[in-house]
Amino acid sequence: MARRPARKAAPAQQADLFAPAARPAPPPAPAPLADLSALPPVAPELWARLAYSKFGARFHLGAREQAYLASRGLPEVMRHAADFIATRLAPAQPARDGRQTPWRGHPVFIAQHATGTCCRGCVAKWHAIPEGEKLDAAQQAYLLAVIQAWIRRDGSQQS
Repeated sequence: MARRPARKAAPAQQADLFAPAARPAPPPAPAPLADLSALPPVAPELWARLAYSKFGARFHLGAREQAYLASRGLPEVMRHAADFIATRLAPAQPARDGRQTPWRGHPVFIAQHATGTCCRGCVAKWHAIPEGEKLDAAQQAYLLAVIQAWIRRDGSQQS
């Protein structure tokens, strides 16, 4: 008796063309600065230069941001700022650079637009920190000092 020919192996199934693509895991976020009490001083010349910016001069803390600042306190808001700087500005090539900072919703966002610390292009223009290089801890501390000083200055002008 003759043997029957073996069955062909099942063909490999084609991937579902309509299934969402698997996203690669994001790179780990850099750790925010731990000590916010020892921020470097901000040169008075920076405020004179920023005063010439019509764009930055239109930003002030609104009632919602003032209330948020009063309820959370400056130390907690600055911890948020350290996290924003570490995740959104510190990488050499930040995701969505130039569009990563919202226009409202948090006191730090408004301070970033007012001080030219909202994207790497503005950081290069206003603070002479070159684009395309990862921000080191000293540069991050400087940007945090600028944001903190602006929040204090803007809050005292509105009182």
